[in-house]
Amino acid sequence: MSYIKANDVLPQEILEVIQKYVDGEYLYIPRKECNKKFWGENTAIRNENKIRNRNIYEDYKSGTCIKTIATDYYLSEKSIQRIISEMKK
Repeated sequence: MSYIKANDVLPQEILEVIQKYVDGEYLYIPRKECNKKFWGENTAIRNENKIRNRNIYEDYKSGTCIKTIATDYYLSEKSIQRIISEMKK
């Protein structure tokens, strides 16, 4: 995440009030609730995980053991069990 200089975007009076609390420190200003984005919204990772999870479930249904699936997908056995449980729903 990059940052912008407060001097460039805030009026001087607001900057002076903020400096009373955090003079010279980094300050994170969260997004407004209406502007928040869901995890993976800007990338394809969400869809890639859905496809991966579907493949894991298909492997499980075809008889592959959880330990082998975990090794194949570089995940823990617990993660594979969680994915299978979610896919069964």
